[in-house]
Amino acid sequence: MPALFKKTKMGINLVIYFSLLFFLSELILKIKKRSGKNETKVKNDKKSLIFFWVAIPLSLTVGFFTADYHQWTAFNDAVAILGIGIFFLGIILRWISIVQLDKGFTVDVAITKNHNLKTDGMYRHVRHPSYLGLFLICFGLSVSMNSLLSMAVISVSILAALIYRIKVEETTLIEEFGDTYTDYMKKTSRLIPGLY
Repeated sequence: MPALFKKTKMGINLVIYFSLLFFLSELILKIKKRSGKNETKVKNDKKSLIFFWVAIPLSLTVGFFTADYHQWTAFNDAVAILGIGIFFLGIILRWISIVQLDKGFTVDVAITKNHNLKTDGMYRHVRHPSYLGLFLICFGLSVSMNSLLSMAVISVSILAALIYRIKVEETTLIEEFGDTYTDYMKKTSRLIPGLY
């Protein structure tokens, strides 16, 4: 039986389409969920949003150029499907966490005037579930490319951007919420429950 993506290179096409879907969803967030001047109390992004907007497209582009384009076997199909599954898990996690944070979610690091610290829902276990979702989205795309080099380039770049962004965000939250946030930090993981 021929491999699912063989000859048509459907696997690579799907990765490209899902990358475009991801880009459009993030573009909508960038347009709709920026902090407004009137309701912002503290804004302290330190160029972390720009870092994301450089690291993500650049690493995905390099990943595409180093992806495995040979005719895929059933194993390659399985790897691509696994990657697409991880991608969709990331989309679900990211959007659930954004919906749960509601008006507190902004694409730039900002504290609104009526900002409340979110510590329930997904935030009960992980302080940054939307970033976990973002990492899974990019990691899933890299897995779908069937290349260890693509996976390494994308994962390392995204992790570097996330670690910097989390540091900026947590510094701002500690300054705003003090002991309430540091106590919350002791009970939760930054990104991956039980690991980081």
